[in-house]
Amino acid sequence: MKEAASPSVCNRVKEKLSRNELVLSMTVRLVRTIEIAVLAKSAGFDSLYIDLEHSSFSLETTSQICMASFNLGVAPFVRLASTAPEYIGRVLDGGAVGIIAPHIQSAADAEAVVRAAKYPPLGTRSFTGSLPQLEFRSYPSTEIFSALNQSTVVMAMIESADALDAVEEIAAVDGVDVLFIGTNDLCASLGIPGQLDHPRVREAYVRTIDACRKRGKHVGIGGLVSNPKLAAEFVELGARYVSTGTDLSFLSSAANAKASQMRDLCAG
Repeated sequence: MKEAASPSVCNRVKEKLSRNELVLSMTVRLVRTIEIAVLAKSAGFDSLYIDLEHSSFSLETTSQICMASFNLGVAPFVRLASTAPEYIGRVLDGGAVGIIAPHIQSAADAEAVVRAAKYPPLGTRSFTGSLPQLEFRSYPSTEIFSALNQSTVVMAMIESADALDAVEEIAAVDGVDVLFIGTNDLCASLGIPGQLDHPRVREAYVRTIDACRKRGKHVGIGGLVSNPKLAAEFVELGARYVSTGTDLSFLSSAANAKASQMRDLCAG
């Protein structure tokens, strides 16, 4: 099979992780047009993820951004609003090269997501031809199954005390590539809301990183936009997929900085 755009883009992310290199991502939850993919490319991001859990984006908008993104060489992932199999299938059929599954509490939850994201024999994803990941070309189904099963990234979010208790079992699930820690939700679940630098948070990262190292998996960092030094500390410990912030936070931060700068310059 001729290598198509999105599998090669996704495989580059997997290759960087396998070489223990940093993978930087930006989150999309404000900009609804394909220009955001161009901005991600220009800024040097390896990936972006569209946050359907915390936005009102439609699947149509999501698909358009995904297709623009992988054609520019930026791996498009989607944080799901639902882990129902039919929803996962539609997100992937629309052009995403990976999914971020929230509210994973157990190995059984992670296994269900993998089954929905993978074609037989690894899963039960329903097949349709002419996928955007393959540039709408037709290939034998066995070749499609093999190529997309290999390239599709599955991230399981660790964002609760229950998930942390089961982190070893979740990391052991075949087909899960990344355990992505949602630091803010995890803090709330642990009874320390907002305390991102609490020792229990560091313990959670150490525990998750250790579990992933044993299984050849990787750890993602989320929710530390306000504390980049802490994110850097967790990278030093071994986390490699870093969510650096949202398009909304980038715009707000730059706008506030510019307004403050001009007030200071014009004060005299």
